[in-house]
Amino acid sequence: MDAGTAYLIAGAVTFAFTTVLTVAGVGAAFILIPVFLYLGIGLHTAMATALLLNALAMFFACLRFVPAGMVDFRAALPILIVATILSPLGAWSSAYLPVPLLKGLFVGFLLFAATMMLFYRAKPHEARIAAGKAAGYGAAVGGAAGYVGGLLGVGGGNIIVPALVGLGFDPKKASATTAFIVIFSSLTGFLGKASIGGMDGHLLAWTAAGSIAGSLLGAWLMQKKLAAGQVKKTIGIILYVIAAQMAWKLAGG
Repeated sequence: MDAGTAYLIAGAVTFAFTTVLTVAGVGAAFILIPVFLYLGIGLHTAMATALLLNALAMFFACLRFVPAGMVDFRAALPILIVATILSPLGAWSSAYLPVPLLKGLFVGFLLFAATMMLFYRAKPHEARIAAGKAAGYGAAVGGAAGYVGGLLGVGGGNIIVPALVGLGFDPKKASATTAFIVIFSSLTGFLGKASIGGMDGHLLAWTAAGSIAGSLLGAWLMQKKLAAGQVKKTIGIILYVIAAQMAWKLAGG
């Protein structure tokens, strides 16, 4: 496959997955990374590109979410601060891990994300949490999401959404609030990753266009109350297949 064809495929796939995953309430980095690896992009470059695309997609999605009042800024602040600080730390620490180990950890994250997509059912409830405890929960969630997101190049949205729902948030508001947080955690993680793996300008140009267009379409579909259930099931199955394929290759199959 020549480079031009690979860039075109990467842009089209980025558009498709960003659209459906914005509807589902998470960034697309965790599924774009294996696609980029398949197209011959280096691991750290793939992760850095995916993190920047996450930031771009969630920024444009929030252009719809914020005016609609879907983002809870008070809840987002403690998570955002800690995630933004720890995301580059996770990104930098990945430079000291062997690539096979990093891919193995990524396979584990894919399995986690697939399971959440297929089996997690949001059940919002009325939560009454003291301000101090809420800040503590937020810092813990932000720390886990930021470090893991930076380490694996995934942004951490898959961790934040279920945590917010568990604290009593409406699922759509949890997704929109997470989108706002992921802008900043992904951006700082990208800066850490880019210093390790470098960037491919042509890949970034094609995928950035796909990411922006997909996020705008996905945010519109989500705001119009398009049901995300089938989208999540489909993505979950795809993730299991990708994880199995990556695990097979790591095992020497």
